[in-house]
Amino acid sequence: MASLVFVALIGCILLFDSCSQPDSTVVTRERISINDGWSFYKYDAESDADSLIYDVRPEIDNPNEIKDADSKPTEAVAAEARQMVLKPWILPSANDFINDPKKKHIRPEGHPGSDFPFVQAEFDDSGWQNINLPHDWAIEGPFQTGWDSEVGGGMGRLPVNGVGWYRKKLEVSADDAGKVIYLDVDGAMSYAMVWLNGKLVGGWPYGYNSWRLDLTPYLNFGGENQLAIRVDNPNHSARWYPGAGLYRNVWLVKTNPLHVAQWGTYITSSDVSEQSANVNIEITIKNKAQIDAEVKAITEIYALDENDEPIGDVVAGFEALFSSVAANGKATVKSSVIIENPRLWGPIPTQQPNRYVAVTTIKQGGKLVDVYETNFGIRVVEFDPNQGVLVNGKHIQLKGVNQHHDLGALGAAFNTRAAERQLELLREMGCNAIRMAHNPPPPELLELTDKMGFLVIDEIFDSWETKKTPHDFHLIFPEWSEPDARSFIRRDRNHPSIILWSFGNEVGEQYTGEAGAEVAKRLNEIVKEEDPTRPTTLAMNYAKPHMELPVVPDVIGLNYQGEGIRQDPEFEGTDRIRTKPQYNAFREQFPEKVIYSSETASAFSSRGFYNFPVTEAISSIARDGRGGDSKAAHVSSYELYAVDFGSSADKVFGMIDRHPFVAGEFVWTGWDYLGEPTPYYQARSSYNGIIDLAGFPKDRFYLYQAHWRPDFPMVHILPHWNWPERIGEITPVHVFTSGDEAELFLNGKSLGRKKKADFEYRLRWDEVVYEPGELKVIAYKNDEVWAEKVVKTTGQATQLLARADRVTIAADGKDLSFVTVQVSDEEGQLVPRSNNPIKFRIDGPGEIVATDNGDQTDMTAFPSHERNAFNGLALLIVRAKGGKPGKIIVTAESTGLKEASVEIRSK
Repeated sequence: MASLVFVALIGCILLFDSCSQPDSTVVTRERISINDGWSFYKYDAESDADSLIYDVRPEIDNPNEIKDADSKPTEAVAAEARQMVLKPWILPSANDFINDPKKKHIRPEGHPGSDFPFVQAEFDDSGWQNINLPHDWAIEGPFQTGWDSEVGGGMGRLPVNGVGWYRKKLEVSADDAGKVIYLDVDGAMSYAMVWLNGKLVGGWPYGYNSWRLDLTPYLNFGGENQLAIRVDNPNHSARWYPGAGLYRNVWLVKTNPLHVAQWGTYITSSDVSEQSANVNIEITIKNKAQIDAEVKAITEIYALDENDEPIGDVVAGFEALFSSVAANGKATVKSSVIIENPRLWGPIPTQQPNRYVAVTTIKQGGKLVDVYETNFGIRVVEFDPNQGVLVNGKHIQLKGVNQHHDLGALGAAFNTRAAERQLELLREMGCNAIRMAHNPPPPELLELTDKMGFLVIDEIFDSWETKKTPHDFHLIFPEWSEPDARSFIRRDRNHPSIILWSFGNEVGEQYTGEAGAEVAKRLNEIVKEEDPTRPTTLAMNYAKPHMELPVVPDVIGLNYQGEGIRQDPEFEGTDRIRTKPQYNAFREQFPEKVIYSSETASAFSSRGFYNFPVTEAISSIARDGRGGDSKAAHVSSYELYAVDFGSSADKVFGMIDRHPFVAGEFVWTGWDYLGEPTPYYQARSSYNGIIDLAGFPKDRFYLYQAHWRPDFPMVHILPHWNWPERIGEITPVHVFTSGDEAELFLNGKSLGRKKKADFEYRLRWDEVVYEPGELKVIAYKNDEVWAEKVVKTTGQATQLLARADRVTIAADGKDLSFVTVQVSDEEGQLVPRSNNPIKFRIDGPGEIVATDNGDQTDMTAFPSHERNAFNGLALLIVRAKGGKPGKIIVTAESTGLKEASVEIRSK
């Protein structure tokens, strides 16, 4: 048990850095959250901002962003600097991730901005806003409406654009003199630049990457220090809601001069079986001292439970490693060890996501100087062109979704519980894989996918040299593509959930032949240098098998091309992308490569909204009279309608099932997300999600559940059965079930028993004549009753009902409870067309963070305590106050309805 006690003493088990204290006298490494107690200021307008710019940006002649999501990217526009820019001082922050010494940046003399008031300790920021991180300055709104709004629908109609400043006092003890003090930022949107005590330290422009700066040369040890961070988020810089500000966690890391480097361990496994596994480790040790050092590195491995606690004694130990590390240099040591009977990591539900922690201790002259912990998993992932993906020798069909990074009403400010809730609902649907679209995720999200057993495609870039929006990543691609790619891989490569590296999504270089392929080759080589154990991929919506680009990645990712793009006759003669189904063509050209669909469907719907007539096709574009209603700005939930270049779920299922060599799919998207509100640009959020922005499943959820969880007894009926204006009219009824046939009854009369045909994924009764009453369906599997469902015409709304997803939460100022409020009739049934105004109040040591309802057209600000129900539902997000446990009572009330309350305990 001695080793177990040692692990407990060294403190927080974290993925990369840890709060470590092996005994009462030696502190080797501390990782301290500095999220609390910041002062924040944002200029009223971009034009009012200071001149401390990273670089000039091209002016925008035509700000119109209304275009199809698969529009061809265009050439970059050059901008000429007519004022001083800070880029030369920021570029050296990337040097650790540039391999060629000749390409590393030399910092100019001086500290631009040192005379600016906001960076000076004596500046009075008492009038600034007091905030805690993570912080998204835009999510509170207000929403901007109209065709000529400053921030358009593409970026979510929220005030993301502009320049903001964050200031915080840091106390660093005199006892820390001689240590190295780092600032670690998990993500800042964007063009972040950091000053400490008036000195420009450095920064990082890409808003999605994590980065580190060495604060040591600028610190006052034993005194107060003034930290100031400037972020600049340009308008027209994204195709979706990017969030704004310091929207991920920020840390202070203290180490001895000799320490494991940032993301300095790399663990792989080979010769993996249930009997044994060879575990390999590379450790990069950094020496910030002025003299050479002789070091000894020892690493021991422990099993972890689901709460990141070590289980039992040491599983295995690497042999001691010795190295010399030059002054102001670094060295890498390598070793391997065999683990007998390893607990393999694998995806839920057929396998278990078992994990380990490697505890590395660094000694100098017999003295302990660093302890560093790395969580990892042991598994073998194979890519077979005939079968697809195999994990630990078992075939896993990719049942994946794409996810943007916002958390709905919480915006981009990362919250672990909110992200966990998203994954829980996706898992309930049968999802087993996530594509991080289209940027590096928060590190905590990958910790969740590791723990919960999801497979992950980790993605870095949405654009390369050509632009999709005037101010996107193409502006910084020349200088930053290498350091961004290398730092992204080093941060994430120990996560067992990651199976593929994607280094591009629908990039404009698809159109530029060999020139575009050369860019891809350079990026592909960078990824392979950092992690040769995983294959690479690109998501291609235009490139065809005969072109140069698909030759580069290891695995072929197709966006919509498998089903075919715009094959309807009405698109003939247009200049839009039109593509015949491509699975067989890519298979013929690349028989040795695995093929999967990196984006499928892009189907549309608004939860609980149905219109008529219903298309007879299995997939249709959305137009007025064809599933769409431009006046209401909603799309029918019969789940047969999609974006022009997309397809319904039914069509996608059929194409994949007809091509068994396809490894699977990633649906666009798992959840609705802020921004990109196709087809109704004046809305606030997308229509593509299987789950709406508030977290309420759409009907499509059950179509995927029926297909992805064939052993789960379920059946679902749509639409609802409250249609007083349709008495005597044809009102189609569709059934989704994991069974193979079903019988439908209306008011006790059978409307027939139907069986799914090959490549059929729903059962349709398209000639049902509406009469109020009861719909009942009995589903069968192998001629035995499998599942039943009843949908009734409800009574009038008389009451609200409320339920919390968790009634006990932590009193840490971070944990959340998501409360669903339902408009119900006397029998407790949801009244499906009710949009009653609801007021919320809270008593006790909690606060209302946000409200929502999933309505893409609702422009009520998220912090509002009043919200209309949308088709019977509304959401309330509650946070417990930090350090104040107790009873929290949430109440919802609406005129003419009985109010509802729910009790939540914070501990």
